[in-house]
Amino acid sequence: MKFLFTFLAISAFASTTLAHWNYDRLIHNGKIVGDYYTYIRRTSNANSPITDINSKDMRCNAGGALGKSTQTYTVKAGDQIGFMVNAEFGHPGPQQVYISKAPGAVADYDGSGAWAKIYSATTSTINSEGLQWATNGIKSFVFNIPSSTPTGEYLVRAEGLALHGAGTTGGAQWYIGCAQIKVTGGGNGILTPTVSFPGAYRADAPGILINIYWPIPASYTVPGPALWPSGTEELHTIKQM
Repeated sequence: MKFLFTFLAISAFASTTLAHWNYDRLIHNGKIVGDYYTYIRRTSNANSPITDINSKDMRCNAGGALGKSTQTYTVKAGDQIGFMVNAEFGHPGPQQVYISKAPGAVADYDGSGAWAKIYSATTSTINSEGLQWATNGIKSFVFNIPSSTPTGEYLVRAEGLALHGAGTTGGAQWYIGCAQIKVTGGGNGILTPTVSFPGAYRADAPGILINIYWPIPASYTVPGPALWPSGTEELHTIKQM
């Protein structure tokens, strides 16, 4: 009996761990560029999530404070970029992207400045079985750097929010990866509204503290600021590479 309990516990842990993911490769205009972590900061916590929203690890994950060993990829404002993950998105929840302009070289930037949200993909539908997510079964996603983005070097922060355990305070999980890019041919846009990490989210926000299973929610409110540029719409499907 003791062996059975031990086996079940190990199996449950393995299943949960296999549902985790990392953002490990950058996409540019429909093609993977570089190798694993060439342009994305490598983390120090394997594929484990962040659960403390007051931690500085909410910026670029554990071990991602600086990117001196990470290369910076050059794109034009308006280009399509994206992220590959090392496994499919294994937990239910939204996928969002933020950008933050570095004051100088992005490799030396710790993400302590202002962040604007440029991408948000949430529920694909809500039916009798509950919330259905655009991320379900997805292994990559792409989006455009706004054409009005000013020239400069940026962190591009991919954030997957896992809500399978979010029915209790502190149960939400964040999977985070930061790419380093240099934007050329930029516009004169002003990134607003912006937030800081930590500080962008509250543990009791309706999109963070939520039982997604029962009773079935009638809607879902994604956490964070409005999308930039103004007029950018929340998505309910994900475009893959």
